Amino acid sequence: MKKILLVLCIGILLMGCNRQQQTSENVFFKGKDSYQREVVLEKEPLRVVSFSQAVTEAIFLLHAEEKLVGISQFCDYPPETQNIPKVGDLININVENVLKQRPDLVIVGSIVSDKTVKQFEKANIPVYCLKEEQRIDDLPRLIRTVGVLLNRPEAADQLAQNYHQKINQYKSNAPKSQKSVYYVVGFGATGDYTVPGNTFIHDIITLAGGRNIGESLTTWSVSREYLFQQDPDCIFIREEDYDAFCHTAPYNQLRAVKEGHAYPIPSSSIDNLCPRNFQVIDTMAERLQALAE
Repeated sequence: MKKILLVLCIGILLMGCNRQQQTSENVFFKGKDSYQREVVLEKEPLRVVSFSQAVTEAIFLLHAEEKLVGISQFCDYPPETQNIPKVGDLININVENVLKQRPDLVIVGSIVSDKTVKQFEKANIPVYCLKEEQRIDDLPRLIRTVGVLLNRPEAADQLAQNYHQKINQYKSNAPKSQKSVYYVVGFGATGDYTVPGNTFIHDIITLAGGRNIGESLTTWSVSREYLFQQDPDCIFIREEDYDAFCHTAPYNQLRAVKEGHAYPIPSSSIDNLCPRNFQVIDTMAERLQALAE
């Protein structure tokens, strides 16, 4: 009798192990996100909410937009995003509105609070935190990550390879005008801000052939004295801030403004690391090359 019970116990244990092994093998995705949180997706996500502009754009590029059931209010590209429910901004997220979309995956960036992430987890909604990358060389990795999560690995790998080659081409062939460039992040009574050398916007300026006046800075803040001392050859600024900047003293006394070398840039194409950064590089390169001739 004891032998029979022993055999039965061993059999039950083996069945449990086999079941655990089978479950593990059937998991669609298991890995760590940008914050080293372990994320497990039991099956391919079919209803996805994105709170990242870069991720939303990548999803469209991978032709997986049919999975998007909700996006942030800042996800405005491509134009087809107008047809997708907006479920909150990056800070004030209405968790109930998100849950109404019945998502099986929520992808967030670094701005979304840990409190919000825990609310989703409490509702048994997997959350993958994909923090914003800081250098343009990281763009291929972002594309590959989104491709794996949405079961588009081959398409993502092809895109990533193309972007990697494109970046290398820029590095090899970018015109070296070395015209000084000031990218306006902020201005006015609250202070003046530009991009330091450890940012992807600095990479954009460099790949376009310019010399970023903020390259040696350790913070985004720049003194007005330094700005006028540099008196840049060319200024790029978000298109929504362009008129105010060019018509506000003392910025209207900068050489680039007076000579008509201040240019607006669509903010959504430069404020986030995304494939449209390549369009910005081309635009900047054209402007800088014209100045050099």
